[in-house]
Amino acid sequence: MGLSPCPNDTFIFGALIKGLFSPRQNYAFFLEDVETLNQWALSSKLPVTKLSFGVFPEVATSYQLLPVGAALGFGCGPLLVAREEISDLSRVRVAVPGLHTTAYLLLRLYAQELGPVVPLRYDRIIPALLSGEVEAGLLIHEGRFVYREYGLLCLEDLGRWWEEKTALPLPLGGIFVRRDLPVELKRAILEDLRESLFYARRYPEAVWDFILKNAQEMAPETIKKHLAAFVNDFTYDLGPEGRGAVSAFFVSLRERGFLSEELKDFLFEG
Repeated sequence: MGLSPCPNDTFIFGALIKGLFSPRQNYAFFLEDVETLNQWALSSKLPVTKLSFGVFPEVATSYQLLPVGAALGFGCGPLLVAREEISDLSRVRVAVPGLHTTAYLLLRLYAQELGPVVPLRYDRIIPALLSGEVEAGLLIHEGRFVYREYGLLCLEDLGRWWEEKTALPLPLGGIFVRRDLPVELKRAILEDLRESLFYARRYPEAVWDFILKNAQEMAPETIKKHLAAFVNDFTYDLGPEGRGAVSAFFVSLRERGFLSEELKDFLFEG
């Protein structure tokens, strides 16, 4: 199983990794930056993995989305930030947290033209802005909560832009399972993840040490803000609104030419 060290992922997987209940299957776990997981998915490396919705069009023939564990919501999208106001993104270097991330695809939907794009691990974007390596940066995860502390300003809240455009929550990432696994195995994986998630909801203190140990931004209050933003009703069950949001994201990609055909059967219902 692949997961990122971000608090919402360690919240979801924490009880399973810590052995706080008896799972239906045995698992090996890989904690990696989500862009690394996205790249691994291009070769179907892991049977179960956290992925950005931004990479899913490239791996849709290999993976299906699970209806639990997704990161969707209102007010939790990536932020485009800079040291000073910028009126023309085509004239500046923009750091993004990976070329396969939802954040980058959303930026491409938002901006007609971009200057040089610099892919960086998400926790290196603020340092790159401060050093002058780039003029603008796209922040995800904990960085979106702390950028003001570094004197940076927000040029655009891309989550809010999406919400105004669609009136739907923004789909950021989810837990995906490889299509070629037996159906019964996929059901067992789904149930194990669901049990892990609901265990954490009932006993959050039981997984707090695991979350804290792996978080890039160690301030407990920041981690709590992160969890409040990215673990919500859509995480526990995608539901009709969540399914509609994912479908609308894919429609937007098709309209802009980033996706050649409609994605069908993208969800494993169990």
